[in-house]
Amino acid sequence: MQNFKTRWEIQHNWQLFFPFLGTTLLLYSSYKLAGTIFDRQNPSDLFLLLITSLVIYVLLLKFFLFCFKRLENKWVVTYRWEMIRIFIVFAITGSSSVFVSKPVMALMGITRTNLNGIVYWILYVIIGLICYQVLLISFAWIFGQSRFFQDFLKRFAKRMGLGKLIKI
Repeated sequence: MQNFKTRWEIQHNWQLFFPFLGTTLLLYSSYKLAGTIFDRQNPSDLFLLLITSLVIYVLLLKFFLFCFKRLENKWVVTYRWEMIRIFIVFAITGSSSVFVSKPVMALMGITRTNLNGIVYWILYVIIGLICYQVLLISFAWIFGQSRFFQDFLKRFAKRMGLGKLIKI
């Protein structure tokens, strides 16, 4: 355990919550992905479902550790464990923006029945991006990473050519 704490620069036991939460979310995501392949209700598929979930978990874990290593020098964070928080914020924001966009569009009266399919999906993407930005800052504040994400969004706006528009 001490080796793990040293590797992720964890000074206090409460900081172990974030690797635990990240691992739990990764296990759940792996199980959901494997569930798209195998029937979760069928008892005969249970063994294959669990094995596939573990394989997906290992592959995703290796991918995220690779991402951590690549982004370690790019992202300015005080401690390595904060990168786990950042990844969790991205994951929660991405998932929730999909669920928030549809009710927002329904509130605005935008549905598939009253619009052309192409126009509907273009508006869905635009509204989804707007919801994503709001949710990103909100979840970043909840997880204590608001400074990182404000800087992240400013750099993103500059790359998109919106720096002058929003006075960065």
